[in-house]
Amino acid sequence: MYYDALEIRPPEEREGELFAALSAQIAHAKANAPYFSTLLAGVEPRQVASRKSLAALPVTRKSDLVELQRLQWPFGGLNAIAPGKLARLFVSPGPIFDAEGTGRDFWRTARAMHAAGFRAGDVVHNTFSYHLTPAGSMFETGAHALGCAVIPAGTGQTEMQVATISALRPNAYAGTPSFLKLLIEKADELNGDISSIKKAIVSGEAFLVPVRSLFKSRGIDAYQAYGSADLGMIAYESVAREGLILGEKIIVEIVRPGTGEPIADGEVGEVVVTTFNRDYPLIRFATGDLSAVLAGTSPCGRTNMRIKGWMGRADQTTKVRGMFVHPHQIAEIVKRHPAIHKARLTVSHIDSADAMLLSCEATASLDQEAVRNSIRDITKLRGDVQLVADGALPNDGKVIEDCRSYT
Repeated sequence: MYYDALEIRPPEEREGELFAALSAQIAHAKANAPYFSTLLAGVEPRQVASRKSLAALPVTRKSDLVELQRLQWPFGGLNAIAPGKLARLFVSPGPIFDAEGTGRDFWRTARAMHAAGFRAGDVVHNTFSYHLTPAGSMFETGAHALGCAVIPAGTGQTEMQVATISALRPNAYAGTPSFLKLLIEKADELNGDISSIKKAIVSGEAFLVPVRSLFKSRGIDAYQAYGSADLGMIAYESVAREGLILGEKIIVEIVRPGTGEPIADGEVGEVVVTTFNRDYPLIRFATGDLSAVLAGTSPCGRTNMRIKGWMGRADQTTKVRGMFVHPHQIAEIVKRHPAIHKARLTVSHIDSADAMLLSCEATASLDQEAVRNSIRDITKLRGDVQLVADGALPNDGKVIEDCRSYT
């Protein structure tokens, strides 16, 4: 049932082993990746041995990669080996260049595919893109690590794909849920037979309940996975279907958007990941995705932390009266006023003009005029303040909400 014993080890054992290995990974990144040599210049790797000490390190944001890579070709100095020693170099929209190193199951995808029921001897119809972006390779290398054969289908050409499935009879699918839905519809239209597909791993977009139901009605047991082109696999669904279980060789934090500050379990925030990848080490890499930690462990027996899955984007930067307002500015306002527990900036139109309102869960002692002054000092814009009851602000990870109508 399990990929290996790592999945069912006691949580405290996992935590201890990850943080015992972290100092060596930080030392490796500092010694071999120029970007981290500079970023972590004042950090003593041996002192980073807990979540608290890890949280003191700066984050590197995915949104910064385009500029970093422009300044230092091709990976912004985040790579720890020369580009010519990598297995593949990819290009994601942005453009952002992504590195695939050498070694078995580089993207750590096999574990997620195993949880979805993939086994040695399966034939996998892989419809993730093979053109420049890494998704096709991510799932192909995971399938090969499990001992599966792969049909490198890629995207598009639905008629040809239906014909290929009918002829080669793969029993497994990898790709987006929407493309599998398209293949089912095209097979119905052509009276083609794709009933050989009995299992699927889907990613890259939301896996909606109606689509899940469609797959189930066609005898396809489908499971969701969550990853990125920079980090590889982050979390995956199991037979319990209660949230997504984290991969074993990463450290995940959920932080307040715009900051690197971890938040309480259950609160929605930005997913920040630290990997143990030696070729392309990423230390506190902020994905820009929102999620939240689920309490407890999975009923399937896997003991790692679970998250709710993808819950939106953390970068809520918006433009007000010609000026950009960023989530980190809201965090700075909150930091200046210890009476504030939580805050949310709402941007709206009043009399056809942009207006800002900062709603604060705070103690009654909050000096609202002082907060208004902080808004003006930090954003260079005027905004109003209101005090709301604890728990009144939604737990959705938003610190900036744009309510303006553009129609």
